[in-house]
Amino acid sequence: MAACRTLKISSRRYLGSKYKLLPFIQRIVEEECKNIHVMVDIFSGTGVVASAFQGKMTVTNDILYSNYICNLAWLGPETYREEVIRKLVEEYNSLDGNEENYMTENFADTYFSRQDCGKIGHIREDIEAKFKAGQINERERAILITSLLYAMDKIANTCGHYDAYRKGVKFEKSLELLLPLPEKHNNENNKCFNSDANELVREIEADLVYIDPPYNSRQYCDTYHLLENVARWEKPEVEGVARKMDRTALKSDYCTSNAAKAFEDLVDNIQARYILLSYNNMAGKGNERSNAKITDQDILRILGKKGEVQVFSESYKAFSAGKSRISGNEERLFLCKCFEKKKEYIQSPMNYIGGKYKLLPQILPHFPSDMKVLVDLFCGGCNVGINADCKKVIFNDSNSRLIQLYREFKKRDKEEIFNYIEKTISHYCLSKSSEYGYDRYGCASSTGLGSYNKEKYLQLRSDFNSRQQDSPDYYLMMYVLLIYSFNNQLRFNQAGEFNLPVGKRDFNARMEKKLSRFLHRIKNRDYTYVNMDFRRFPLEDMEKGSFIYADPPYLITCATYNERSGWGEQDERELLEFLDRAHKLGLKFALSNVISSKGRKNALLLQWTKQNKDKYKVIHLDYHYANSNYHTKDRAKKADEVLVINY
Repeated sequence: MAACRTLKISSRRYLGSKYKLLPFIQRIVEEECKNIHVMVDIFSGTGVVASAFQGKMTVTNDILYSNYICNLAWLGPETYREEVIRKLVEEYNSLDGNEENYMTENFADTYFSRQDCGKIGHIREDIEAKFKAGQINERERAILITSLLYAMDKIANTCGHYDAYRKGVKFEKSLELLLPLPEKHNNENNKCFNSDANELVREIEADLVYIDPPYNSRQYCDTYHLLENVARWEKPEVEGVARKMDRTALKSDYCTSNAAKAFEDLVDNIQARYILLSYNNMAGKGNERSNAKITDQDILRILGKKGEVQVFSESYKAFSAGKSRISGNEERLFLCKCFEKKKEYIQSPMNYIGGKYKLLPQILPHFPSDMKVLVDLFCGGCNVGINADCKKVIFNDSNSRLIQLYREFKKRDKEEIFNYIEKTISHYCLSKSSEYGYDRYGCASSTGLGSYNKEKYLQLRSDFNSRQQDSPDYYLMMYVLLIYSFNNQLRFNQAGEFNLPVGKRDFNARMEKKLSRFLHRIKNRDYTYVNMDFRRFPLEDMEKGSFIYADPPYLITCATYNERSGWGEQDERELLEFLDRAHKLGLKFALSNVISSKGRKNALLLQWTKQNKDKYKVIHLDYHYANSNYHTKDRAKKADEVLVINY
């Protein structure tokens, strides 16, 4: 059996592909856009532009499923087995195609020969069967479908699109699948969507949003209907000479007179620092079908509302169904540097003791402006990491349950999380004050809902403690328990049982809002959650420009994390040694700590800062946590909260 030839993302013919313009696009981004960590390609097509941002978190989207599946193959976060893909591609190439199936019944001797239609139908059916049987994962399925789509496009009896096929020609080429070899380990936070761009943009945020919409009246679903049909594999009825399926739901407003209105709605709802629009200068230059649908005046007006606009141009050869004599064609990049919005801090849905939410306005301005990666070494409730001006954050905590909860939050759909919470509240008949108020439960806001919820909460706690950690929904159930627990805290005894009593509050409107905003943020940033003791954190592997924020348990205060000798003098010494080592490696750090509290002093911290006074700077903060264990009416004994930095 012959070895498979390989293919690249750029191997596919596609109208409006920006492959040849990648150097132009990359140059403008590199020269004009700073600190790009998260990039969204909202009309991604084949995904070639997003592929130029390898290593960063990339979000791709296309309304065509055939493009979505290719994006998932090339840029998806899941890993794949090359040996499995190679073996199946070799098997598919050895088929003879002598069978009847959906493809032969509908497309034989049109775009492909009857024999190739037999192969295409068999291969596509087999891919789906193997996926449903669990023999291949989602990305492996996408890679195999992508190989098939590229192979079809290579031999199709067309002029580059599927509006029509050439009649009476001899089929000289036969189907041969090539082997796609995308990166096995893309950024774990990459996302691929198959959505309407104007709807999706409301749910995402990024550093850079790249927009490459349809320019003219040619609907992509008409041009690529056959590839879309095979990718979806729903086997619809087809009609007409061109054998097209129903494409009503795939029509784009950007190909109609509503293009400017759709574009304005899109831009108005973008959450990003930069918007980069590709759009040519064909308005009024070609025939009616080729003319651009959005005028330069509209583009500049719409982007101008969002920020400062610059225009860059590059000559290109325009697409035309026939020969084109149009001169002066340019592909333009409209770069919008969006106006900065007033900073709104997101509060963690975890009421973590020692959380820094109230101190963020004092802490964050001291962080380096050029940090490429932030390590939140003792992340706790994540208040600092999610609000820092850095899209790439490594959240670390030694509490494995906490980290696993965050991973679950990131993995699950927002709607799924809220549905589970509502379902669990209803199942245990717990209170829902945001919906029914306090009177329904015979309680008042001043005294709280504990008396009503106590027995129901204890039943929930008992059911939770009987579960195994690897059981489905364990961590979401833990979060519901946390919502109704004392002070919304997370505490387990030595036997591994959640042991906090019932609290006064429930899943009220404020808690819902905090969770919703928190989920939105962590799903749209390049965030990684790791669970390790700080002493094992690989400092030597950190890239240049990394910044470490350490907010350890405080040695001289009382909190749940200091119970049962949770943090002692030896831990404190080793953390200070860890930061000294980071400094020697050229890494910047900031340490939150308390020098004195309620008459006690942290002698180790005092000695360390004095010894390093020429290297480290001590910043005293205006310390005040309302409603916290540290709050005291005796101002003379209030804690001396500090931030120690080495830059």
